[in-house]
Amino acid sequence: MDQRDSLESQGSVKLQISELCRLGDACSSGTTIFEPRNSIEKRDSSNGESVTSGKPVFHAPEKKLTLFALRLAVFEKAATGLGTLGFIWATVVLLGGFAITLDNTDFWFITIILLIEGTRIFSRSHELEWQHQATWTIADAGINSFRALKSSSHFLVKSFRAAFRPISSAVQKRNHKNREIAAQFAGSPNIGGVHRKSTRMWTSSDVPILPYGKWVFLARNVSKLLYWLQLLSATACVVLSLMKLIRHNYGEVAKGDSDKRNRKAALNIFYSLALAEALLFLMEKAYWELKVSFFKVLEEVTRECELGKSGLIAVRRFFYDSYSRSVNGSIFDGLGMDMITFSTELLDSNSPDEQLIGVRILRQFVMNSRFSDDTLRKIGTNISVIERLVEMLNWKDPQEEEIRRSAAEILSKLAGKKRNALRVSGIPGAMESISSLLEKSRSSSVSADEIAEKTIGSSSSSAAPSSDGHASYGFDTFNHLGLLILKKLARDHDNCGKIGNTRGLLPKIIDLTHTDERVLKDASVARSQVLTVKQSLQVVRMLASTAGATGKQLRREISEIVFAIGNIREILRHGERHPAMQKVGIEILTSLALEEDATERIGGTGGVLRELLRIFLNGGGGKVAGAEDEEGRRVRVAAGEAVAMLVLESESNCRRVLRLGVLERLVEALEAPLLRVNAGRILRNLCAFGGDGCFEKLRGATAAAPTVLKAIMSEENKLQEVMIGLAAQVFRYMTSKESSAVFKRAGIRETELADTLVQILRKYRSPPIKVPRIRRFAIELAIWMMTDKETNVLTFQDLEMEKELEYVLETTSEVESFNIFSGTVGVSRHHMTIHSLVELALKLLADG
Repeated sequence: MDQRDSLESQGSVKLQISELCRLGDACSSGTTIFEPRNSIEKRDSSNGESVTSGKPVFHAPEKKLTLFALRLAVFEKAATGLGTLGFIWATVVLLGGFAITLDNTDFWFITIILLIEGTRIFSRSHELEWQHQATWTIADAGINSFRALKSSSHFLVKSFRAAFRPISSAVQKRNHKNREIAAQFAGSPNIGGVHRKSTRMWTSSDVPILPYGKWVFLARNVSKLLYWLQLLSATACVVLSLMKLIRHNYGEVAKGDSDKRNRKAALNIFYSLALAEALLFLMEKAYWELKVSFFKVLEEVTRECELGKSGLIAVRRFFYDSYSRSVNGSIFDGLGMDMITFSTELLDSNSPDEQLIGVRILRQFVMNSRFSDDTLRKIGTNISVIERLVEMLNWKDPQEEEIRRSAAEILSKLAGKKRNALRVSGIPGAMESISSLLEKSRSSSVSADEIAEKTIGSSSSSAAPSSDGHASYGFDTFNHLGLLILKKLARDHDNCGKIGNTRGLLPKIIDLTHTDERVLKDASVARSQVLTVKQSLQVVRMLASTAGATGKQLRREISEIVFAIGNIREILRHGERHPAMQKVGIEILTSLALEEDATERIGGTGGVLRELLRIFLNGGGGKVAGAEDEEGRRVRVAAGEAVAMLVLESESNCRRVLRLGVLERLVEALEAPLLRVNAGRILRNLCAFGGDGCFEKLRGATAAAPTVLKAIMSEENKLQEVMIGLAAQVFRYMTSKESSAVFKRAGIRETELADTLVQILRKYRSPPIKVPRIRRFAIELAIWMMTDKETNVLTFQDLEMEKELEYVLETTSEVESFNIFSGTVGVSRHHMTIHSLVELALKLLADG
């Protein structure tokens, strides 16, 4: 890896030459467009499937609630069973068999108990249904706790006083009370800043059951009334049963009266059953209150799930759903619930509040490192959930901003897994939905007055309205999320094709790369503006670097968008404060240069070549303590590679570069460890493709010959390959006498160079991937040497060059036939095959 700069006490940065050499090699040793990439590469950890075997196992916090619900259900069903038995006993044995012989007080006690408990037993499911309705909206949450009931008891008295006032007045008071109750559990009068938008349907808790019932007969308040009646009926049952069991005043039984001889035992059994049933019910409620109010199990689970203050509403709703399942079905039904499946079920609801609860839970879980893997695995295997999340990306109503944003965040995490990314992109209309996130202004279909009257439920809700009259809306956030999703999807080749084929998506991405001098140079500019540009550039880079026919089509489409190259030019010109952004822009130009038409468009765009050469030779930014930092040096390396690509097989671009008068600077750059590899590539391409019209100008490149010869003799790998290729081209601009002088000035004999070339062919007996052209360049230089002087032919014969050339013929491959590569695909085939070069060299050896 690159060596970091060491800061000296004077505040300057000094690098030893050896460190610079290593840095230059490191900066150029990574895979570039001039060498093929292996098809099997190490996957990015964020893109690979997670390995969970070495991770600690986290138990789901909601299991505490499902177990709590099961225990409550045991109490409830036991009480209901005893109540049913008592009801049957009373109706069949007492009232059916002893109705006439019962004492008057026993008759009425039994009747009252049966009425009370019978109503509770047979209407329990309806009472649960009413209570369940009260948890359907955010503001209505929390009514099942004794604390909430206690706080609402005073309000209940006041409400009965207004029994026949207009309903609208009651609704206003109810809404006020809702905010008070919600504030108790969420710490805010407005949970999440969300106001429910009006719909064409009644909200269940707002339904006035009777036209003149006011507060009492609103659906959500019926559950409170039933809850209190449950407690009162159980208490009354305990009192009545104990009174009879303690006093045993069942009336006198006359001797010989066979009709009354079993009355006492029958009544004792009935009152005992009624007492047991009532006590079990009260124990259930006491256990409920102990866990909820004293041990605060709901708050504990909310804290462990890290759902925040408003998460208590979701946890309370989850618990009540689990409890309802256990009561209405098997007691074990509630154990099958978990927060993930619960939240995905809420996504399909027609209620905005339920949708918000569901998407909040999922978002929090996918962002939590403890729950992320399990959550993403469950979501990723449920296509209907992914489809719902994708659908939510199109919801542009300001009141649904948080739902839309959370859905985008979930999908951005989901797309990080390769399998899930394929599932997301495979959903019809998914790319169009993602494209809808990339907007800079609101649609005109929503009026400014409508939006101004609404409160946006998001972190930016307190921001001032935008200049266009619309309420603040998180366009930057949605841009970032949309680009993040596209970045993760673009890791797959097929997805890149889908992105390019989605109508209007590519121009949107290019449009987001636009910036200006003020944004790039002003340190006070919002970070989000710079981040948007950077992310959009990263997406374009991924698309432009795609291999195969898909990449070719994408590069053509990108280069044909008239703003694409111009936007990058502005970043190169004014982006000294953002070297990472400059590097991405340069890499886009390098990839686009794979196509001949794009190469001409880039060269023909005024100032692009000048800026690239300026950055390469002078540095583009990334200054630390008066010197370049590591990132700045990487930008220079990338700029050099881009220029080398642009002058490859482009006579017009070669002329443009030479017109800038930088040839002498390029020759000097051969001495700089950081620049010499790409400087050598640029000079070689200029000499090889400059054409006859540039012959005189290119003669200045011969000044580099001594440096090139020394590098060939002392270096290896990539630098040696580049210098051999440069030497084979530079010596074409010299006479035999001039070349001899160069060898003498460099202190190197031609026989030594010949021996080095033969050793290179012996070293690389098979085509090397890291230096795919080194054998070709070595043969080219050998051909020039044998053509230049006949004595060199004898030298190569003595070194058994013929044997090595024959071996090259046996081992040559397609990797040696191309100048550059797009992944594993060769681009820009050499005009002369390596076979032709070997045959020419063999002919020269034979003639000699």
